[in-house]
Amino acid sequence: MTKTTEPLMVIKRNGKKVEYNGSKIAIAIKKGFDSITTTNELGEEVKVYSEKDINKVFVDVEKDILKNYDEKIKIEEIQDLIEKHLQKLGYEDVYKSFSEYRERRNHSREVFFDDKKIHKFLKTIEGLGLKSADEDDTKRENANVDGDTAMGTMLQYGSTVSKEFAKSYLIKKRFADLHDAGDIHIHDMDFEAMGTTTCMQIELDRLFKKGFSTGHGYLRPPKDIMSYSALAAIAIQANQNDQHGGQSIPAFDYYMAPGVLMTFKKQFKQHIADMLDYEDMYSFVNMDKVAAIIDKLDSIDVDLTIFEPFYKESELLESRFAKCYDKAVAKTNRTTYQAMEAFVHNLNTMHSRAGAQVPFSSINFGTDTTPEGRMVIENFLLATEAGLGKGETPIFPVSIFKVKEGVNYNQEDPNYDLFKLACKVSAERLFPNFSFLDAPFNISYYKKGDPKSEVGYMGCRTRVMADVTDPDNETTGGRGNLSFTSINLPRIAIKHGICLGERDKADMKGFYAELAERMDDVRDQLLERFEIQCSKHSYNFPFLIQQGVWTNGEKLEPGDRMRKILKHGTLTTGFIGLAETLVALIGKHHGESAEAQKLGLEIVKFMRERCNQYCKDYNLNFTLIATPAEGLSGRFVNIDKSIYGNIKGVTDKKFYTNSFHIPVNFNISIKDKITLEAPYHNLTNGGHISYIELDGEAVKNLDAFENIIRLMKEAGIGYGAINHPVDRDPVCGYVGVIGDTCPGCGRHEFEAVPLEEIRNVSC
Repeated sequence: MTKTTEPLMVIKRNGKKVEYNGSKIAIAIKKGFDSITTTNELGEEVKVYSEKDINKVFVDVEKDILKNYDEKIKIEEIQDLIEKHLQKLGYEDVYKSFSEYRERRNHSREVFFDDKKIHKFLKTIEGLGLKSADEDDTKRENANVDGDTAMGTMLQYGSTVSKEFAKSYLIKKRFADLHDAGDIHIHDMDFEAMGTTTCMQIELDRLFKKGFSTGHGYLRPPKDIMSYSALAAIAIQANQNDQHGGQSIPAFDYYMAPGVLMTFKKQFKQHIADMLDYEDMYSFVNMDKVAAIIDKLDSIDVDLTIFEPFYKESELLESRFAKCYDKAVAKTNRTTYQAMEAFVHNLNTMHSRAGAQVPFSSINFGTDTTPEGRMVIENFLLATEAGLGKGETPIFPVSIFKVKEGVNYNQEDPNYDLFKLACKVSAERLFPNFSFLDAPFNISYYKKGDPKSEVGYMGCRTRVMADVTDPDNETTGGRGNLSFTSINLPRIAIKHGICLGERDKADMKGFYAELAERMDDVRDQLLERFEIQCSKHSYNFPFLIQQGVWTNGEKLEPGDRMRKILKHGTLTTGFIGLAETLVALIGKHHGESAEAQKLGLEIVKFMRERCNQYCKDYNLNFTLIATPAEGLSGRFVNIDKSIYGNIKGVTDKKFYTNSFHIPVNFNISIKDKITLEAPYHNLTNGGHISYIELDGEAVKNLDAFENIIRLMKEAGIGYGAINHPVDRDPVCGYVGVIGDTCPGCGRHEFEAVPLEEIRNVSC
């Protein structure tokens, strides 16, 4: 038979025929080879294979096609041949990558062209556009986004589409299926395609040293405390636009203190100049020489005898210098208060992300014992106590007071008075929360006098410190969490425990086997997402990377990929519902039984040790977090309830219990709750928090409030908070516990204008 001279036609999936074009096949093969990279000794991402390897496969594939297909060939057949020759020539890693990409594309077509799935997707879009947040759960998914506003709705549209895109094109089908089934929860999936990281601990001193750009203009280094606080808020706002999580400052007092000193120097020089001008004393005092002395000061605590050469023959002049000094200190203190007040107001009103959110911000402070640092701490606390314009309790920044023996914990400590003030303000305003630098897992990093060695927390509980990729430079600042995914721990326990009545004793071997499998799934999913993040370029993150917020980001060229700096972040596995897990396994949770507490610690230790092994296997920072997502708790329990029905103590509730917490409605003493939860802090190196719930006006018993903080510290808790009733009457602005009648204005009918309840927040 004579071979036809007609061109070979390729049949696409929609049935359309196009003329065969070998270059398109070569490009497809090249993409498969280009997806395989490694890291060289400089930490740079490099390709493993050359054009020679690509051409070798292409030549064999095309030869096969032209030999065996005369008139037509389906696109799927071409892909089969590519996979066949990749395996035949020994390129197993490229074959796997090509095959997985092909599977994801097939899945995406299933999602976007399946009538039922399209209908479900369109119903979600319809809900976003036509329903209020009260009517549609999707619009309430992020508590920090007002889903009823125009920009909030726009963000939700983008989020919904982005999630489907991520599940269809980026995430392996098994991970998407595990997420949809409620076995795991991939947090912030809508940001997967963007390759953003989760959260950041911003070292402001690095930004302030040379100034920075937000992309629309360059900001010079700040020169006084007002500009220090303003630029701090701008930095938080700008960085929020490059990440999907929150922003924190690990040593706020230390970073702000130089601004206080600059302000003092300005004020001192100005008061002396005014005094000399008013009393015509320039003939006695050379202002240029005075200014030169002031410029060299390294503290606002000044020994005025340095000015003795100017006043040694005049007691009047000596008293004038002292008066000018006192005025300068007082004015600096007032200005510092105004700066802290502006900082608090800015972070509760300035918007990011298309104007739909205020930044989720946190600050850590409390250990700077210099006069300038103390002035910052005191005035920030006072500004928090004063509240916002109508007396509202400020939610942001989530403030975290760092407690440390020898610094602020004992009466003889230099900042003990500020610890007392922090307790008072927290008893009134819910914040600050408290972190404990003496906890065993925090004190091991601590170096006296070095704020970079102090562990800082995100307000939501995330903790970043150890770094297996650079053990000699372990620090909180300049790093953050890359991503985290949570495991539905109760689901596994239901299958292997006694709660379904299928066995008298929990199958712990089966439980741990499935938990290990699920953790390996999460590990693989985090690594997949890490590769997406590393594939992005420096120019994708103009503030976070190019301005050097992430350590060494400024050293990258705009087109550089980011593996060598992102490797310092954390890849985190989370869990919720330990209490329900224990009930499902053995019938009691860890607040009810010593046996359950022992088992709970064994389970969490198992998870931590597995994360530690991942660190060794991959030389990346795998950590374990006590998941903060209350909304996720509801998602998991609703799915499990539909599968297993109402199980007493497990699914018969609206939410699984937060992380390792004792259930909030369980009657237990404060001391016992703290004692039982404390050991879990040591195991959850990716983040943790313990809450104590009070039902009275905490401010009326400050000694008891402080004793709770001390109980936390002595028990070895890393991060803790006290929740207590704080109501606000929006009519008169009264803040406090409001019963049947508002103490501020006397009104008692709250239906028309309801009271506002204020609670601690998670990101």
